[in-house]
Amino acid sequence: MSTFMKKQEQVTRKWYIVDAADKPLGRVSTQVAMILMGKHRPDYTPHVDGGDCVIVLNAAKVALTGDKLNKKFYRYHTGHIGGLKEISYKRLMENTPEKAIELAVKGMLPKNKIADAAMTRLRVFAGAEHNLTAQKPEVFEK
Repeated sequence: MSTFMKKQEQVTRKWYIVDAADKPLGRVSTQVAMILMGKHRPDYTPHVDGGDCVIVLNAAKVALTGDKLNKKFYRYHTGHIGGLKEISYKRLMENTPEKAIELAVKGMLPKNKIADAAMTRLRVFAGAEHNLTAQKPEVFEK
């Protein structure tokens, strides 16, 4: 019996909703990354972008365990000399909580073109409302 390998033309995508309220950031991020890569499907093929689309709600209510809210920083470099910038997660969660989830999910995806395509299928909202009802999303049950 030969192994089934899905082709890009055979991919059908569904939309899922993940509620992040009062859940740890890492747990939500791994669940979302798994859906974006397509590892929750029985026909998962590593070299084909076969993942689904994800809507994350309540990003502002996501929990950070321990004292990470004060001690964890998001660092980036502008490209100029001395251009290292850092933002604490407390400030990041106050200003743009969507970015915290996007950064965590991006770090859990493979570093290739499939991950770039997967990140375009991620929609994060700070509150419980979203504007993607036309896609008929389902609540993801793990």
